[in-house]
Amino acid sequence: MPIIVLTKQNQMFNFLFGNKNLSSYLKSGAIVIDVRSGAEFDTGSALGAKNIPLNTLESRTEEIKASGKPVITCCRSGARSEQARSILHDAGLDVINGGSWKAVERAINKL
Repeated sequence: MPIIVLTKQNQMFNFLFGNKNLSSYLKSGAIVIDVRSGAEFDTGSALGAKNIPLNTLESRTEEIKASGKPVITCCRSGARSEQARSILHDAGLDVINGGSWKAVERAINKL
């Protein structure tokens, strides 16, 4: 019997193992939004990431939309960035969950 029931298999795979679209989104000029707290962000972040803590994200969706760019969300483990992805997707943005900021950093370094 499986421990995790996968109702949204692709999203769960991305959450657990990272998003395979990271490279294509980065190459298309996506903005990286790190949704950790400011204190967490200050301990390290993906190159060029913008810090918008999850608890402020909804009030900043219009600002993010104004960029006209696709979005990659990230955090420490991928859980908060999945919440952020959902919020931004519901607001009509082209967004993927990049998972952990370290996974996004690795993808940036591979470009």
